[in-house]
Amino acid sequence: MRSTGFRRTLIALSACSLALTACGGSNDGSADGKTRITVNCMPPKSAKVDRQFFEEDIASFEKQNPDIDVVAHDAFPCQDPKTFDAKLAGGQMENVFYTYFTDARHVVDINQAADLTPYVKELKSYPTLQKQLRDIYTVDGKVYGIPRTGYSMGLIYNRKLFEKAGLDPDKPPMTWEEVRADAKKIAALGNGTVGYADYSAQNQGGWHFTAELYAQGGDVVSADGKKATIDTPEARAVLRNLHDMRWVDDSMGSKQLLVINDAQQMMGSGKLGMYLAAPDNIPILVKEKGGNYKDLAIAPMPGGKGTLIGGDGYMFQKKDTPAQIRAGLKWLDHMFLTPGKGFLGDYVRAKKNDTPVGLPEPRLFTGAADAKDQQVKKANANVPVDNYQTFLDGNQKLRMKIEPPHAQQIYSVLDGAVSAVLTKKDADIDQLVEDASGKIDSILARG
Repeated sequence: MRSTGFRRTLIALSACSLALTACGGSNDGSADGKTRITVNCMPPKSAKVDRQFFEEDIASFEKQNPDIDVVAHDAFPCQDPKTFDAKLAGGQMENVFYTYFTDARHVVDINQAADLTPYVKELKSYPTLQKQLRDIYTVDGKVYGIPRTGYSMGLIYNRKLFEKAGLDPDKPPMTWEEVRADAKKIAALGNGTVGYADYSAQNQGGWHFTAELYAQGGDVVSADGKKATIDTPEARAVLRNLHDMRWVDDSMGSKQLLVINDAQQMMGSGKLGMYLAAPDNIPILVKEKGGNYKDLAIAPMPGGKGTLIGGDGYMFQKKDTPAQIRAGLKWLDHMFLTPGKGFLGDYVRAKKNDTPVGLPEPRLFTGAADAKDQQVKKANANVPVDNYQTFLDGNQKLRMKIEPPHAQQIYSVLDGAVSAVLTKKDADIDQLVEDASGKIDSILARG
């Protein structure tokens, strides 16, 4: 599952999702003597500031590289799962195309990705990127993509409600027992206040179930990806905790079958104490849902054992020429992978345009590159960075785990288990886990 997405100010669907033939890549590799590359995930015109930044960065790249012509296609979402495979199969994908982390293995398996291994040494930033993110795009020892952003799940909470409930906002809950206790106190404030909310529809319930299971130290599938591993005490503990907060404590409210927008609306309006999300939710809560930065904080995933990570990157069309691959790698370095610069890293420019600077993620780099990126970010921060320090500190101790294979199909199955415990007081947790395990085994057996 993707997070809400970094720079989530984009609000328009791309024409690419409406007419595939209008959005394909060119594989001739040249235009007027230049190497021509098509790229996607340019913000639409409706996202004025982001669009301006993107166009400025392409212009500066082309000025520095007069032998390269970049043709960008706008898109929101940057990838439409309904058309993604069709564009690949039809040869309509851009030369350099956006992917979620969970796409990497699939694109390689269907033989639609260019092998970047012979060229990746030309990507200056590559050694500075976090290895766990690089590894996502490495299949059987070969490099097929480059990570652009990464996120990890945490617990967003409302400091103001914590104070009203007599809780210390500087000491958020670190275990699920503490989450339950704090949620009960917040819900006791009344007036429609909900202590803790969780998703349970549109595959989002399964996504959060997975995150919560990782937090308990469990897994959804075996290491070899062949068997379900949810018929366990850890998985039962996830469902039991949700059931008890809903029916015993009455701390989750009566409205269920929620999706991400529901939780964001509740948090932004000051009626929700806690929900699971990535840090990129915070500017949405402020800019779109009425929240205030000073009231919003994020802590690491409760449980102290693990967290779900996700993110995105770029892969290259299989038919790209060597010149196009080299040009695309140069473009990625310029746009996204230079600390303190580019579309996501130019914090000076972002601050001048009232774009949030100082959120704890994405944290893409390591070593000296990370130090430089963090230094520039801190110098230009315009959000209360102290509200995120607990998250940063806690994440250092957690196992970082990517989503399972066949994630969306598995999430659909797990949605049923989560929605059942939140809508049926007498839900049979043992039976729900057993049934879900069997269905996941069937998904994995089909490959």
